[in-house]
Amino acid sequence: MVDPTSALGLIAGTCTTFALAPQAYKVWKSGRVDQLSLGMLSLMSFGTVLWLIYGVLRSDISIIWANMIAILFLSYMLTVKIKDVRSNQQRL
Repeated sequence: MVDPTSALGLIAGTCTTFALAPQAYKVWKSGRVDQLSLGMLSLMSFGTVLWLIYGVLRSDISIIWANMIAILFLSYMLTVKIKDVRSNQQRL
């Protein structure tokens, strides 16, 4: 059985992590990233990695789990965004 504090962390982590899912799905479906900021994706990815490190140091499974999944979504969107930026630069 999960204690109430851990349950709260898991629920919160699930909500914030899967808030990224619709955007990642939209990128996957359309291939368009023109409305996404490279700076935002980079900063969010960096912050998420820091949260993951923090969770590992604290041995907090809810922080670790949420940020591992978030990194997957963010890495995908960031990769597509970087490819788009490079492609647009080559067209110039």
